This record gives sequence, structure tokens and C-alpha cells, in this order.
Amino acid sequence: MESNNIHEIENSQVISVSKVLYTGKVLTTGGRDGKAKSNDEKLDIELTSPGAQGNGTNPEQLLAAGWSACFIGAMHLGASKMKIVLPAGLCINASVDLATYNEGFLLQAYLEVHLPGMPISEARKVVEMAHATCPYSKATRGNINVKIDVVV
Repeated sequence: MESNNIHEIENSQVISVSKVLYTGKVLTTGGRDGKAKSNDEKLDIELTSPGAQGNGTNPEQLLAAGWSACFIGAMHLGASKMKIVLPAGLCINASVDLATYNEGFLLQAYLEVHLPGMPISEARKVVEMAHATCPYSKATRGNINVKIDVVV
């Protein structure tokens, strides 16, 4: 697709989408030490490189927040289908590492899913279903190291 000086570099989409439910649009300037602002202005943040001085967040924190929020939504959906009640204290400690290896940089993630008071067998089923259906889990599957622990 070439028009108005837009030159497509790669279109790796291989899945036929039946319906787009939502599109998040963000303009980012300045990279890791810049700003990011959504077109609806609900997101308007400063970015700061990890470990650097400044008040901004960084892409790893944003991925951890987005993934864990989406994962909790997938857990609610899965639990509902399985007729399982999730505990009120449900939460996820999410970590996304920026790391290096012999070919450069990479990400890896750790999700610690807390389901206090739930039987471990039910908790594992809900987490496994969420990991199978969460769009963030699907996007990262096979691309980065991911560890998920269930805490009851």
C-alpha cells in the first residue's frame, strides 16, 4: 500500500479479523525519553528510560499494566464460562524485563496471579484459560520468555 508518502514495510497479519472492537491510537514522540498521548487524550504521559531521572513511565511498565489488566479480564470471562466465582482479592503482580542476549535486546515477563482462598485446581484452570485467550498472551506466546505463577 503506497499513498501520500506512506510506504508499508511489513504486513505480518495472517489472521482474518471478523470485527475490530476497539482501536487504541497513541502518538509517541521522543522515544524512551519523550511523551505519549492518545487521540482521545485519556492517556497523556511522559516517558523516561528505565533507571533514568524523571517522572515518566517506560514501555516495560506500560506493557506490564496493559497485559495484567487484560489478563484479569480474560480470567473473569473464563471463570464465568466455567461457573467459577473469582475472589474479591484477585490481583496480578506483573513484571516485564528489558534484557540483553547475544543478539541484542529482548523482553521477558512474569505474571504472579493471586487468587486468595481459591482451590488450587480451580485457580489453575482459570489462569490456564486466561493465558489461552488473553490477546496479550497470544501476542507474546513463542516470542518472549513468560513465567506465570498462581498464588492461592
